[in-house]
Amino acid sequence: MDGSADQRSDDWGPFGRPLFEDPSARALSRVGVVDVGSNSVRLVVFDGAARSPAYFYNEKLMCGLGAGLGETGRLNPEGRRRALSALRRFALLAEGMGAVPLTVVATAAMREAEDGPEFCAEIERETGLKPWVIDGEEEARLSAQGVLLGWPGADGLVCDIGGSSMELAELHEGRVGKRVTSALGPLKLRDVKGGAKALDSYVSGIMADLAATMGTGHDRLYLVGGSWRAIARLDMERRGYPLLVLHEYRMTRKSILQTIRWIAENDTDELRARTGVSSTRMALVPVAAQVLRQLLYTLKPKEIFVSSYGIREGLLYEQMPERLRARDPLIEACRFAEASSARLPGFGAQLFRFVQPLFSTSGDQRKRLVKAACLLHDTAWRAHPDYRHEVCFDNATRANLGGLDHEGRVFLGLALLHRYKNNRAGSRLDPLFALLSEKQIGDAEVLGKAMRFGAMFSSKALDQMAELHYHPKQKRLELWLAPAARDLFGEVAEARFASLAKSLGVETGVKIKRA
Repeated sequence: MDGSADQRSDDWGPFGRPLFEDPSARALSRVGVVDVGSNSVRLVVFDGAARSPAYFYNEKLMCGLGAGLGETGRLNPEGRRRALSALRRFALLAEGMGAVPLTVVATAAMREAEDGPEFCAEIERETGLKPWVIDGEEEARLSAQGVLLGWPGADGLVCDIGGSSMELAELHEGRVGKRVTSALGPLKLRDVKGGAKALDSYVSGIMADLAATMGTGHDRLYLVGGSWRAIARLDMERRGYPLLVLHEYRMTRKSILQTIRWIAENDTDELRARTGVSSTRMALVPVAAQVLRQLLYTLKPKEIFVSSYGIREGLLYEQMPERLRARDPLIEACRFAEASSARLPGFGAQLFRFVQPLFSTSGDQRKRLVKAACLLHDTAWRAHPDYRHEVCFDNATRANLGGLDHEGRVFLGLALLHRYKNNRAGSRLDPLFALLSEKQIGDAEVLGKAMRFGAMFSSKALDQMAELHYHPKQKRLELWLAPAARDLFGEVAEARFASLAKSLGVETGVKIKRA
């Protein structure tokens, strides 16, 4: 196996040529974005595979630019000072990282404040950065595009909550449709007079108008924004949920409403200490929770998902050619990891073909997880041998990977655990296995052991050395070896083959192919 890019590109079939090898994709390899929001100012520098970027740098400052805006009509003076200081720093950082020019987007507070244009001019004069002040519908569009970065085929309604506004955008067949903005940001809502009942009436009136525009009963609702993520983290805490990854965390209306009641019944300082939510963010949670309750009652979504991708990722998506947007972010990220971290880049595609007979009847979603596992199977080789299985599991379950729900994360992690270790009993990871069915756990074990066995032939071109032939009705697994591979099938390889067969519950056979 020569490992050349041209040779490997022939191996991908429906997965396509690796995106980051395309020069037009490499041009997106380091992109800097600044989001000047009503509550926070954040710099993100994306690096790596363009379709599924890594966060090379990420820094946020809670400035509260929009605090008091509803009463004064002006930006918070202390927020202005802190935001300008942060932007000076961000401009210098981006220059040092080679992430210039920065794209700077300003949202609700800057577009609504009477001194917003004055502050924009000050930012440009003091930092050289030119803010792009966008309207609410454009903010909704970019947030929805951020969701598409992680879910290429996303379908449903995106709800992005900021400090001073809340936007809704419709997604259908991977396209952004209708969009609407509202004044339902928690910073602005804190200025509503008359107590909880007045606030509830105000929110429900606006929500009814939003429902009239966007419709109700969407199958999926994608939540974007720090306040929604804080509530999701609290939902995890109440449920005792074992995987603390917010992206693609799934909730139900019933669960969220229970969590909103639970928040109201508990001390917010205690909840903050238990969950690590910042004091600034936690101060907005009770108001945001009222908005979310009305949102669920009015729009009646069937499933609710949290997206860590929003306006910043939407800006990156904006720069991608159409042909790149449709690529699978999970496969692209795993392919990039293999190319940069594996001992034999390119072997993952061969390993996928080797194990494929065991999953020939699986659906597309399972096959993409099998492909992802094969790409990642050797990326933790530098870890200490006693801990490789845990490192692999942690990488899969906690890495910033798009296009991967929580069940998929644990399945991928468990398969990679079994790539390095036969037995998972007594592992500190046991609570996470509860997210999978017994069938999923069994399939992950089979995949891991198949990769563990296939890796025994990695010193040669696996395609030419060995093939698996699986006959589930006859409960038989056969290994077909090329004559030149006879000596590769030593005692350790035999033991791994037997372990794989045991997990499948089948008998084994070995055949030598004709030369």
